Amino acid sequence: MDHILTYMTFIPLFGAVIVLCLPRDAHALIKWMSVAATVPPLLLAIWLYINFDRTAPGFQFMQQANWIPSFNIRYVVGVDGISITMVLLTALLCFLCMFASWGIEKGVKGYFALFLLLDTGMMGVFCALDFFLFFVFWEVMLLPMYFLIGIWGGPRREYAAIKFFLYTLLGSALMLLSMLVFYFNVTDPATGQHTFSMIAMMNQANQSEWLRNGVLFGQSVPVVVWIALFIGFAIKIPAFPFHTWLPDAHVEAPTAISVILAGVLLKMGTYGILRINYGILPEASASLAFLFLGVLGVVNIVYGALCAMAQKDLKKLVAYSSVSHMGYVMLGMASFTAQGINGAVLQMFNHGTVTAMLFLLVGVIYDRAHHRNIDGFGGLASVMPVYTGVTAIAFFAALGLPGLSAFISEILVLLGAWQRYPVLTIVGATAVVLTAGYMLWTLQRIWLGALNEKYADIPEINGRELFTLVPLAAIVIVLGIYPTAILDLMGPSLNQLNGVVATFL
Repeated sequence: MDHILTYMTFIPLFGAVIVLCLPRDAHALIKWMSVAATVPPLLLAIWLYINFDRTAPGFQFMQQANWIPSFNIRYVVGVDGISITMVLLTALLCFLCMFASWGIEKGVKGYFALFLLLDTGMMGVFCALDFFLFFVFWEVMLLPMYFLIGIWGGPRREYAAIKFFLYTLLGSALMLLSMLVFYFNVTDPATGQHTFSMIAMMNQANQSEWLRNGVLFGQSVPVVVWIALFIGFAIKIPAFPFHTWLPDAHVEAPTAISVILAGVLLKMGTYGILRINYGILPEASASLAFLFLGVLGVVNIVYGALCAMAQKDLKKLVAYSSVSHMGYVMLGMASFTAQGINGAVLQMFNHGTVTAMLFLLVGVIYDRAHHRNIDGFGGLASVMPVYTGVTAIAFFAALGLPGLSAFISEILVLLGAWQRYPVLTIVGATAVVLTAGYMLWTLQRIWLGALNEKYADIPEINGRELFTLVPLAAIVIVLGIYPTAILDLMGPSLNQLNGVVATFL
């Protein structure tokens, strides 16, 4: 299985090519072919999970090949404890989202082909160990997402798509400039050439004196580059004040695209900070994390929760809840403690599953009622008991109920952050009350109380919809009881990374 990561990355792309060759009106065939293209990456991800060495902190299942030798650009892929969790999450959500997309009837061939291309871009971002390759996959992911929102989205889809594209393009420009700084100031020890290798960049001995200690715009070079990279990744998280594209994109995007946006794309921002900012610029990370991750993380937590509480649109409420929950990831990353940083990456995975459930559940009710106004429902539990039960699991997981997955990751973040930033931790912890407030209030208004007679005959959740939700609910429950199933994967890699950065505190 030397090429397992390449197979996982490019099988969906191969599937997209086949989909484009199918007759335009063969909707069922196109959909099943798209499902078939996401099955091998999921099965390979399960194999990867089983065979991953949980004691080794380094990269595993690596594959290397020359790509553009004249510029020392290579195809290098591999996973460690940080990226394997995101690879597993991406493979699972892309498979489930194919079934969540079953209701797409407009431009079916284009939709599913673009979705498979998006799958390739996301998987490549988490596997790439060459910065140039990482950037290519990052941009590959941007284009299909723009069209998936702009063509198949809601009434304001063009506005939301353009806003998403411009924000992300700004981040990409800053990332490109930072990448060039690294390339011209890092030397491959084997060849003596400039290199895009992230592994070479992580070794301080390969960095030029200017990159380590130079001055640019009146600040040290590592600080300037770190901030540029942070802005690029913060847009994707999204961190306050770069978050304003997210609610618009979520509200207008189709259900499956909202799942991918919240479940996978937001994690690319925090993953990029861990892999590149922390891995390549550890000293700058140690000095800047408090302000840019700790303080802004707490702002995300509180601001996102308050905005969510004010929403009338159920989908926008879930979107702002994502802003809040990603704040815990930022706070945990800023703590530089074993509990905090492990809790942060576990929260990335847990948020991906919980928020995927929430957006899928919003899609179920929207397909039936054709609106998402929270105050326009009432008493749905009496006519949709199964749907209500699954919703309760997702809502209680989102508010951090003990026994469900998000509680474990959030408590680890707070335990780790308390050791360094007790005041920030206290402020962040109080937002748990706000989260419980808007989640329970929403649950009460939509599912409890007197039945709105307008929806007395609303259909119960169907088998296809349950198929997309039950695996996620099972993961939420299992990880709430046995979080070691994921913590064991990431522990050695995160502890090694944290140890490198913590030496500069």
